[in-house]
Amino acid sequence: VVVKIQRRISHPLYGKIITRSERVKAHDEKNECRPGDTVKIQETRPLSKEKRWRVVEIIKREEKVQ
Repeated sequence: VVVKIQRRISHPLYGKIITRSERVKAHDEKNECRPGDTVKIQETRPLSKEKRWRVVEIIKREEKVQ
């Protein structure tokens, strides 16, 4: 599962709020996640070359994604 993490920061000089995003690969053991779901992830030992996170729980299900 690829999880997009968004965080909002203030620009150090101008003070404008900027949205920064990062994509991480997480392990979904039961293959329950669907596109658009909001999930909670936890850092874990390396599971593969790029996987360092695992899905702990699905917080909110997305009804329908187009």
